[in-house]
Amino acid sequence: MTATRSLARPIRVLVAKPGLDGHDRGAKVVAAALRDAGMEVIYTGLHQTPEQVVEAAVQEDVDVVALSVLSGAHMTLFPEILELMRGRGIGDRLLTGGGIIPNDDMAALAALGVGKLFGPGTNTQHIVAYIREWYVRTHGAEALPPMPAPASRPEPIVSRGERPVPAAARPRASVAAPARKTTAGARAVRRKPAAKPAKKRAAKPAARRPSGNGTRSARPVKARASRTGGKPGRRSAGRKG
Repeated sequence: MTATRSLARPIRVLVAKPGLDGHDRGAKVVAAALRDAGMEVIYTGLHQTPEQVVEAAVQEDVDVVALSVLSGAHMTLFPEILELMRGRGIGDRLLTGGGIIPNDDMAALAALGVGKLFGPGTNTQHIVAYIREWYVRTHGAEALPPMPAPASRPEPIVSRGERPVPAAARPRASVAAPARKTTAGARAVRRKPAAKPAKKRAAKPAARRPSGNGTRSARPVKARASRTGGKPGRRSAGRKG
């Protein structure tokens, strides 16, 4: 067991996203839960190398290194970071984390010295309890900082068991009856009846004139003036020889 820490120092946790994993929503949710539990949380950001994660853990003097791995490279990243932590002299710190990790892989990593790992859907309070239990086993119960009081919520406007009295209803002005609706749901519009179309007078048949083959052509007869200046419609008398 390491030396007992001061009560004034809260638990320091480094939350890291190593590798090419770009999904950090879960890591931020866990970081917020650890912060609300009174821990100091340092978040490294996305796309960190194992060397960067361990260097940040050394510089920040953290107690816990929590990795979030959703890329499937947990069997490579966890052992490599654990080996680097031991090489930098912080192998006694807790290496934990979570992600999409099968149970068989969790057991294999635990045999190497990795702490408990959590899968998707884990209650964040279980993570808080596990870190606090490890801290007690490592530094003693007297070094465990107390849990902060829950955040106070503003008092409701209406006390419990009391209901607001609704305001008196205003008199409504008379409204004309709505127009009838058609089957299609649209309002029926009154339209004037369409005017009946005027009857067309039958056209008189055109006069026909005799054609050369004994039939009557359909062309109308036109009055022609005689060469001698006679009235139209009459043939002038031919010249006598």
